[in-house]
Amino acid sequence: MNSLTKLKVSVFMGISVDGFIARPDGDISWLDETEPLENGEDAGYGELFASIDALVMGRGSFEKVLEFDWPYESKPVIVLSKSLAEVPEVLRERVRIDASAPQELVEQLSQQGHKHIYLDGGKVVLSFLREGLVDEITLTSIPVLIGDGLPLFGYLEKDIKLRLLETRSWKNGFVQSKYQVLR
Repeated sequence: MNSLTKLKVSVFMGISVDGFIARPDGDISWLDETEPLENGEDAGYGELFASIDALVMGRGSFEKVLEFDWPYESKPVIVLSKSLAEVPEVLRERVRIDASAPQELVEQLSQQGHKHIYLDGGKVVLSFLREGLVDEITLTSIPVLIGDGLPLFGYLEKDIKLRLLETRSWKNGFVQSKYQVLR
């Protein structure tokens, strides 16, 4: 749990073997083009989703999710953006836009009683990592090389050490590693 607050911050991302979360244009269709997991398994996403109080995502991730049926019915979503003006009418009670810095947002959410948030979107994840706010990272490596795209991780001013908590693999080639971020 984050030492600065009572709030746990988790990352749960699918990533190509060559380290990308999306194609250069944001396309993530390659995620759906892989062989599915057996017996409807979700690689632990359902368990994580049940444990969180809210999602924090960037504008790009939010706009991508708007292309699908809204998957976050039961959880509040905070979209970090300085450029997004408004949320579609049907989502206004569940989604809010916030331009706060990561530390400020974590403090606000903690004061509001949130205990566990999930981050989505490469820029958001990187900004929270840079401020030392991420507690756990779960990466599921998808057996595909897409050659170019948006990396999950970018430039960091210093090394961030991780402790491997567990690794799982599936017959379809998914390999998932869960890490604790060390401070």
